Amino acid sequence: MGQHFLADLAWRKRILATLPLSSADTWIEIGAGHGEMTRILAHKARRVFAIEADTRLAARLQSEISENPAEWPGIQLIAGSILETDLGALSANNFRVYGNLPYYITSPILQHLFQWRERILSIHAVMQLEVAQRIAATPGRREYGYLSVASQFFAKPEIVLRIPPGAFSPPPKVVSALVEMSFPGESANLNIRDEKRFLEFVGRCFSQKRKTLRNNLLSMAKEDRIQVALRVANLRPDARAEQLSLPQFATLFHALDKDL
Repeated sequence: MGQHFLADLAWRKRILATLPLSSADTWIEIGAGHGEMTRILAHKARRVFAIEADTRLAARLQSEISENPAEWPGIQLIAGSILETDLGALSANNFRVYGNLPYYITSPILQHLFQWRERILSIHAVMQLEVAQRIAATPGRREYGYLSVASQFFAKPEIVLRIPPGAFSPPPKVVSALVEMSFPGESANLNIRDEKRFLEFVGRCFSQKRKTLRNNLLSMAKEDRIQVALRVANLRPDARAEQLSLPQFATLFHALDKDL
């Protein structure tokens, strides 16, 4: 299942030191594993909903919690996939999220979380460094792409720590990173009424990164409309999607809205 457990206590403490811990907060943990971070969160927070997709690990952890509840206060273990969990139904309160995310489904998990962005106080996620760099990338950088725009539309991501393979068991073949996401993102400053259509538009702008923005837009609108829209957004005819900021994508989207 792509599991790499945060076995190193020193690194768990370093991560813990970055978290905004309060005895009044509710946390949702993605990937409880053996309870490496679960127990620590339980002693620092009001409530922890620990989600674990591996049924064997979930059963083992539930047994430990049941046998010694004083060591695991305020924990509700949920055996199942985060992608199939209705986070809004777990708690009546707003919540924070911590997760050691499986590398191969990091993007789908983030997209799932963003559905509850109005309830989420912050996200703190361990992921592959390469993915973290794409999420936090700014326009003009090689890593900048659809995932950057979508993530920054909803949240403000920041790489807080780089974590070596040796911090995990078994060690992954890549370096990892802890990413912190605060809310809201750029969407709060943009007048986007249909977020789904806007993100679909951005995705099509990045559909072939080697092509100019104009060439990618030809599948959506006529040449003359594209030229007008590029001028409205103050963009060169040969501009590429990886050069555009979120406000520029929004301006271009509004200029072409009737053609999409």
